[in-house]
Amino acid sequence: MSAIEVIEARRAYPGKVAVDGASLRLEKGRITALLGPSGCGKSTLLRLIAGLEPLDAGEVRAGDRVLSGRSVHIPPEERDVGFLFQDYALFPHLTVEDNVGFGLRRIGAAERAARIAAELEEVRLAHRAKAYPQALSGGEQQRVALARALARRPSAMLLDEPFSGLDGRLKAEVRETTLRALRDAGAAALVVTHDAEEAMMMADELVLMDEGRILQSGAPRDCYLNPASAAAARLLGEAALIPAVLEGGKARSAFGAIDHDGEGQAQVMIRPEGLQRSAGGVEAVVAEVSFAGGFVLARLKAGGASAYCRLALADAPAPGETIRVDLDPAFCAIFPGG
Repeated sequence: MSAIEVIEARRAYPGKVAVDGASLRLEKGRITALLGPSGCGKSTLLRLIAGLEPLDAGEVRAGDRVLSGRSVHIPPEERDVGFLFQDYALFPHLTVEDNVGFGLRRIGAAERAARIAAELEEVRLAHRAKAYPQALSGGEQQRVALARALARRPSAMLLDEPFSGLDGRLKAEVRETTLRALRDAGAAALVVTHDAEEAMMMADELVLMDEGRILQSGAPRDCYLNPASAAAARLLGEAALIPAVLEGGKARSAFGAIDHDGEGQAQVMIRPEGLQRSAGGVEAVVAEVSFAGGFVLARLKAGGASAYCRLALADAPAPGETIRVDLDPAFCAIFPGG
């Protein structure tokens, strides 16, 4: 049974519909990443689930219990849902251990102390228990906020851009600690992000959102390789859309043909991995080459179309060079219509 289910949720403000008929399920023990551009409604949807804002239409349910719906709005403190804010919202006048234990006033002192110690150990901050927030780094403050949210043993955890203020190696370390803590807790977790790579790395389930609507949901691999639409494809990284013609069981484009049934006009979506150098492929001119660490991204032109190709450093062409490429259908998708 899902820990949280959102059914056709809608939330509108004057002049703007922030969430428009959004539906999703959060399962216990699984991490769901909600991915979309800034302003698409991700944080509003999180706030609707948490009960920080009311619904205009639709429902939020926890099993058979309606949390938000027509004439029903359970307050946030009664939802059994933890919320990790983007700014952490720690109490500056309380120590780390008192921040973590803030929501545990209804349990006995011994149990409270044990739970605080366990959560601080989980996020590797037991040695900072007596410190105050202002003495902590940004990564440490984030982990304290996570420990405080998990200390209440919520059935669901909502995290709003939890790693956005962290850089480089620190972000990777804090993300690893956070994901381990969430999985150990067994709660249903929803993590909001606008970073496609981050979303695909950490999620069991991916939900793609734009302009208030859910475009697609599923396993990260499936969403990347089998996007439901051009808009969904572009949320997960570079995706060239090339005109194609469907005929004779093929989708024929300037970069070659791949098997596909149907007739008429279409677009072929090509990921950078979908173009492979080949001795017998289509001729393409290298328009530009960008160094990207262990590989290069080459922008290729063929028949008036343009697409990016990911190549190994040792195989990097020079701008102006003509190379031959084939399409790898595993990294392509066909969208009927012009």
